[in-house]
Amino acid sequence: MRVVAGQRKGMPLKAIDGTTTRPTTDKVKESIFNIIGPYFNGGIALDLFAGSGGLGIEALSRGVDQAIFVEKDGRAFQVLQENIKKCRYENNTELFRTDAIRAVKGLLKREIVLDYVFVDPPYHKDVYYDLVMQLVENGKITKSGIIVCEHAKEVALPENYGPFQLIRQETYGAAVVSIYRYVQEEGETID
Repeated sequence: MRVVAGQRKGMPLKAIDGTTTRPTTDKVKESIFNIIGPYFNGGIALDLFAGSGGLGIEALSRGVDQAIFVEKDGRAFQVLQENIKKCRYENNTELFRTDAIRAVKGLLKREIVLDYVFVDPPYHKDVYYDLVMQLVENGKITKSGIIVCEHAKEVALPENYGPFQLIRQETYGAAVVSIYRYVQEEGETID
């Protein structure tokens, strides 16, 4: 596993031993960022269910200003910390070792608006995708924001989260990546 492009291109990332997490492969990661970017001019990313931090670190490497990482598993959190330090992103990150539900509740209380949301919960835990709707309903994702959900083929996600509509869906083996963007109404402008 490595950083695919940007400032830290080629930087190897440590993966987590065992079966408690399932890191996004470099091939899938590269495909995701080619669809949604590939490079960014600032913004804030949320890597929910961060694991070793591959998606959030990739976003930082490609130009995101700040990334918030949420990971509950202790071993995964330790690897996440090591990867952030190795990539020298300590000043651009917030790391939370907590459950995603608690983390989203905390985000709802903060004066923060996200530009990129990466959601990759344990497969078949589709209840966690409801957290995306909480963020949308509470105005925590910018109108120019992008939502990326990685899920099992058997998990059917909605066509939209409020005004964020499914614009693309790609299948990679047992994984599906669903990408959502804000769809403006007629006459509406996006800042």
